[in-house]
Amino acid sequence: MADTTGNTQDIGAMDGPGPQPRRSSWRYIGPGIVVAATGVGAGDLVATLIAGSNFGYTLLWAAVVGCLVKISLAEACGRWHLSTGRTLFDGWASLGPWTTWFFAVYAVIWGFVYGAAAMSSSALPLQALFPSVMDLEYWGIACGLVGLVFVWFNKYAVFEKVMTVLVGVMFVVTVYLAFRVTPNLGDAFAGLLPVLPDEEDSILNTLGLIGGVGGTITLAAYGYWVNAKGWTSSGWMKVMRLDNRVAYITTGIFVVAMLFVGAELLHSANIAISGGDQGLIQLGDILEDRYGKTTGVLFLVGFFAASFTSLIGVWHGVSLMFADFLARQRGERQARADELASGRRERSWTFRAYLLWLTFPPMILLFQDEPFRLIIIYGVLGAAFMPFLALTLLWLLNSSRTPREWRNGYLSNGMLTVAGLLFLVLAVKQIWDQPWSEFF
Repeated sequence: MADTTGNTQDIGAMDGPGPQPRRSSWRYIGPGIVVAATGVGAGDLVATLIAGSNFGYTLLWAAVVGCLVKISLAEACGRWHLSTGRTLFDGWASLGPWTTWFFAVYAVIWGFVYGAAAMSSSALPLQALFPSVMDLEYWGIACGLVGLVFVWFNKYAVFEKVMTVLVGVMFVVTVYLAFRVTPNLGDAFAGLLPVLPDEEDSILNTLGLIGGVGGTITLAAYGYWVNAKGWTSSGWMKVMRLDNRVAYITTGIFVVAMLFVGAELLHSANIAISGGDQGLIQLGDILEDRYGKTTGVLFLVGFFAASFTSLIGVWHGVSLMFADFLARQRGERQARADELASGRRERSWTFRAYLLWLTFPPMILLFQDEPFRLIIIYGVLGAAFMPFLALTLLWLLNSSRTPREWRNGYLSNGMLTVAGLLFLVLAVKQIWDQPWSEFF
């Protein structure tokens, strides 16, 4: 994304701790790949697939706008970390105790429910590939334990390399499918025009597609991965911005490819699939019937890569955030960017305690119906997080907490405001749609 601060200084020459890059370079790319892989899970892919099956190419423009919105959010997170040497939670804590309470409740409840969802999502394609090996619940437990061991014993550098390989698998599969269904390029280009479908609730459906893909707490974790990579000062700003563009260009390719599949394979044949991860299992069966077993198997491998990258990405990124949260609560005040770059956070007991919380308690939910009230609270907290992120970034990056040259410019303020309003509307709708009458 363009420089949204209005700063034109050659940041590659600025002073800062550690070696500084002379210019942005592809060889530095890393955290962007991680955030793209983590943010685009199976649920995001099936939502885009259903949008394509329902509306054809009509909402292609909305998927592109969604990627642009999230470029702005991730860039703002990275800019805060690099320009201040402080973490995002440290910034949130400076806004008042309400942010601490929100994050604490969110991290505990969201982590508990998400852990079960991530394990189940990763298990589905494995059970489809190896149906006679074991039940879905045990595949889920196996995925959770592999994710735990991998993140527990590896530093960021290894984590990033593995995520890059899995993203490569996702990329090959989704692009292959997009070419396999032979998209109508004329209709696809027409879909870049901002037109709403002529159906009930078309505005809300459009906003949901804009806000849905890759829009999770992993956007906030991006700044933590930037620091874990070793980027700790504003001298890395150009590199971070290139890295961030790569993240959401990659995300955009995944989204467009799945929308092509939905538009050509499902919409043209009037085939409906269910929501949630089960929809991708149905798609695997459809692909196998239409294009043969090899294509069906390849798709399930890509499905697993999308799900498992989200699992280990959250296991790593949100655990870093939780470790930082508890460090702040214990009164630590050292420069947290350097602390993250050193790898000490990944070896801390707080990081590993949250890893255990994401892994073992959620296994209970794999064997029983998800507790109704807990799911409603989870939905409310999840809906509230993205407006919270956009609002607090606007606050932090327009205040004296940020060095003047790295504060928001008109473009960044505009994009963050649009993001905040978008996610606020989606949050209100999601909270409104909860079955509150059955809650009490």
